Amino acid sequence: MLELENKTKRKLQKQICQVVLDHFEKQYTRELGDTWTNVRDVLTYPLCWQYAVLLNKFNQSAELKNTLHVKGYHPAFQGPLPYLPASLKCYIRRTPGRFPAQKHQAGQFHCNEYDDLRSRWLKKTIESFIPDPLTNLIMISKLDGTQIGDLKPELYDKILVDAPCSNDRSWLFSSDIQQATLRLIQRKELSFLQFQLLRSAIKALRPGGSLVYSTCTLSKAENSDVINLILNSCTNVMPVDISEMAKAVSQEFTFLSGTQQHELLVLPEKGRAWGPMYVAKLKKM
Repeated sequence: MLELENKTKRKLQKQICQVVLDHFEKQYTRELGDTWTNVRDVLTYPLCWQYAVLLNKFNQSAELKNTLHVKGYHPAFQGPLPYLPASLKCYIRRTPGRFPAQKHQAGQFHCNEYDDLRSRWLKKTIESFIPDPLTNLIMISKLDGTQIGDLKPELYDKILVDAPCSNDRSWLFSSDIQQATLRLIQRKELSFLQFQLLRSAIKALRPGGSLVYSTCTLSKAENSDVINLILNSCTNVMPVDISEMAKAVSQEFTFLSGTQQHELLVLPEKGRAWGPMYVAKLKKM
């Protein structure tokens, strides 16, 4: 526990990468205006961040909830919310912590991660959650996501495209300046990759199926621009209104105003330091 606390202190004291901050300053001042000032203050000050533990709905114990309470966590949502199952329990506090994963049962689904390191991490995470007899219901692959639509056309009922993105919060604390500079140069290519992944996902989706696209960046080029390009180029998809969902969780999350009804952009704010997180929902006709 002492070792974890020391790691936490070092994490909260990490240094901002000035190259990345300067780049974000120019782009997000242009895209977000005065809103960027408040967001920047939260992103660059880890002491005001929040950390969450999501309980396994198949394995919730009173003992674990008591432990969370003792460690300073409190429920993120004070009561049941529309669009969210009553069994979803999330606890938050202002410093990071670790808890053993809780195993649960799972339905059939396919997880794909092209990056080797992230794929190994994904496999370990799933194994920590899913009981051994049910692991055969879950397929983990390392396919090129841009090719899945051609390999598995109209196979899936629901798809989440958790796309590679700029990852603003992480990039701001890059320890390697050369790597950070390279990332910023390559950043321009991300939106094309994201578009390819989305187009492939739509091919893999059954008619009537739903697709959620998400990133953890504020970048308009990687968020709404990608979705608009998909909607303008794919005649078999339509946007799904998720504005009521935003109203249901507005007590805990701050959203950028002026977005379209099928998209949400979570903005970090003092006291509600979640994000950045962009979410858009589409349906295949």
